[in-house]
Amino acid sequence: MLALIEKLEILLLLAALVAMAARRLHLPYSVGLVVAGIGLTFVRPFEMPITKDLIFSVLLPPLIFEAALFIPWKELKRDMPVLLVFVTIGLLLSAALTALGMHYLAGWPAAAAGVFGVLIAATDPVSVIATFKEAGVHGRLRLLVEAESLLNDGTAAVAFVIALAIATGSQAIGAGDIALTVVKTVFGGVLVGGATAGAILFIAGKTEDHLVEITLTMIIAYTSFLVAEHFHFSGVLSCMTAGLLTGNYGYLGAISDKGREAVTNFWEYIAFVANSFIFILIGVHETQQNFGPVMFAAFIAILFVTLGRAVAVYPFAALFRGTKLKVSMKHQHVLFWGGLRGALALGLALGLPEEMPLRAEIVTVTFTVVAFSVFVQGLTMTPLLRRIGEIPHRKK
Repeated sequence: MLALIEKLEILLLLAALVAMAARRLHLPYSVGLVVAGIGLTFVRPFEMPITKDLIFSVLLPPLIFEAALFIPWKELKRDMPVLLVFVTIGLLLSAALTALGMHYLAGWPAAAAGVFGVLIAATDPVSVIATFKEAGVHGRLRLLVEAESLLNDGTAAVAFVIALAIATGSQAIGAGDIALTVVKTVFGGVLVGGATAGAILFIAGKTEDHLVEITLTMIIAYTSFLVAEHFHFSGVLSCMTAGLLTGNYGYLGAISDKGREAVTNFWEYIAFVANSFIFILIGVHETQQNFGPVMFAAFIAILFVTLGRAVAVYPFAALFRGTKLKVSMKHQHVLFWGGLRGALALGLALGLPEEMPLRAEIVTVTFTVVAFSVFVQGLTMTPLLRRIGEIPHRKK
């Protein structure tokens, strides 16, 4: 226990120092954290496993909840047609293109290529939200990018279950099974999130103690996620639904005025801590990967993941040209380049069964794509936003 506490203290101190340095150097905080994690392994041996359970059960719920807490429902509902096209047809085409590239060019078996294509297709809520917060992006662009990264988990979860079942030969998959999985994953997640938030917000309405209100929102976040995952529903969609209800309706009487400010500050801090731990641990584990044997496959993966993202954005944004839901070309460029991959893809890859064909290669290539997202896309995102006028140029 003392060793764990010492490790957590090191991570918190490192996170604070990186945050200060990143602000002074005008660098993305997430990039600094990954670099710090890499550097930490050279300074002293640091062992803290990054597992699917750690990502999905501990670090992801507060990040999803905090992001959804500040999404206005009225604006989300307005852009829902655009988002639904991106997170369904767009994501599936992106996954298919990546899978084809890995199968025909990298030489991976079709089953392994299919699983990888699906797990890497979904843009990651953690990476996307962290990047846009750091850049200070607001308005419709931020809503589109962040909401897409939250919503596309539903499609990715369904496709991942199907692809994994086919790859491992665990069961036959028919049209009826696919339909049932869609209903269970998506609607089950939304139902659990709504029921959890409604029940606990009812309790919150009986008190004006801001500490109790903070505690109850923490219970909403973790309960909605973990209960949904327990029943094989979408934990991300469940937690997102709970966050949306809390942020849009919880403040209308269930949470006091004093509690609202306290809850906001609390969740901003929790998101800071969870983000810090994720990116530092990604850096630590990047140094433990043997990239040599998979360099060609990694190059193909990065190329086709990028092409897949373009296919998921530009053609489908064009469908709304000439309507009130039109997505401007400069926003399309940000949606394309802002399709970062991170903890979500790693969690799915690390959770693959040991008997999965090419499991080790899938995990290592996933780390490579995440590294590309963090360093290449992460470092160039803010300059891109400045170039298109989404954020002001830094004063000299």
